[in-house]
Amino acid sequence: MNEQHDNKAAGAMDAEAANRDTDIAEIARLLPAPARWDLSREQHLQHKEQLMQRIDHDQVASRPRPARRLLRPALLVPVTALALGGILTAGIVVATGDDAPATTATRQHGTSGTSSAAVLLDQISLAASKGDELTVRGDQFVYSRDKSMGADLSSGKAVAEPLRETESWVAQEPGPLLKMGVTKTDGEKAENINAQLGDTEGTPAGLSRPTYNWLASLPTDPDKLLTYLYAKTPKFEGEERDQAVFEQIGSLVGALMPPKTAAALYQAAAKIPGVSEAPDAHDAIGRKGVGISRDDKTFGTRTEWVFDKKDLNFLGSRSYLVRDTRYGKAGTLMSSSAEIAHAVVDKAGQAPATSQQS
Repeated sequence: MNEQHDNKAAGAMDAEAANRDTDIAEIARLLPAPARWDLSREQHLQHKEQLMQRIDHDQVASRPRPARRLLRPALLVPVTALALGGILTAGIVVATGDDAPATTATRQHGTSGTSSAAVLLDQISLAASKGDELTVRGDQFVYSRDKSMGADLSSGKAVAEPLRETESWVAQEPGPLLKMGVTKTDGEKAENINAQLGDTEGTPAGLSRPTYNWLASLPTDPDKLLTYLYAKTPKFEGEERDQAVFEQIGSLVGALMPPKTAAALYQAAAKIPGVSEAPDAHDAIGRKGVGISRDDKTFGTRTEWVFDKKDLNFLGSRSYLVRDTRYGKAGTLMSSSAEIAHAVVDKAGQAPATSQQS
């Protein structure tokens, strides 16, 4: 009797579970598909940072934890946790051997050796190669100061945020590190730069944490360097591989780096199809210069690197819409930055005695 009762109870539970699964499936079918967000790599990482901050706050409300910060400024685009969930499901697709750089034949359709962009990048590369080679110890920090702004998309339209000044002290240990340095915005209290999302053992030196000595280890042959970047640069579903590599180079060239590496990066950029000259470029604080740009045709944005007209030093970058989109009309500014100073210091938070001014 007890066995029959147990069997009936188990059957009822199975039926209830089956009904519940059917209800969930029906609700999922009726709900609209998660929204797709046209985001660059840095925007996507910023969203992940915001999501982790929300999780940290919800789980440890009584014990505040330092906010996770990116090493470089990104667009500040507040969205709901549900939207973030949809974004994160897309994930990062890391290139494999199938994502090799453009061949010599396909490169001929991009920036040719005689184009104005290639000529300018060759001049920029030559100027960069004449910089000072530094000796940076693993126990030191690279200091940087910049000003940047991003677009707030929470209203469905791009709304420019105020310009903010950021100081960062990035650890130069090869790693992996759970605490990669500290950063301070507009003179506020310094916050930790924590390991990248998913790096439970810490983030090693690399594309996610480009230390001076790691940058010095990169190939200085432009073709070999480009092959490495095409193989290692993360990309997102729908993003152009060439654009992902162009933006990866852009995220590196504003940092303090060995002259030979900087020169090779600019030479490598000249080989990416679609790169062009932007003669009227300017940075976040209005410094006018010459520019190198590339259009992301998938998302309708243009990314520009800005260089001083006299010495060809890197000044900053900006991105804006080149066609009307749901975020705004063509010309709408999405982000802008200006490099102010760089230096090597012995301690996080230490003011540099001397620095390399941009």
